[in-house]
Amino acid sequence: MIRTQISLTKQEYGAAKIEARRLGISLAELLRRSLRTMLPADEAKPWMRYAGMVESGDANSSMRIDEMIYGQKD
Repeated sequence: MIRTQISLTKQEYGAAKIEARRLGISLAELLRRSLRTMLPADEAKPWMRYAGMVESGDANSSMRIDEMIYGQKD
């Protein structure tokens, strides 16, 4: 990753910190996700626009990805 610096107003910073805390992510991750929504999607990988944007609330969801996507197995 490349490290960069930005300037925010106190109101922007405060609102961003509150939203990041609400989502359970870092301020840096909140800003990365926000930026991704503004940038054009990579035409070769259009699905990447949504990578990391969906949260199930289940900390173990990555171990049950098929169940999460396709539902309960019969």
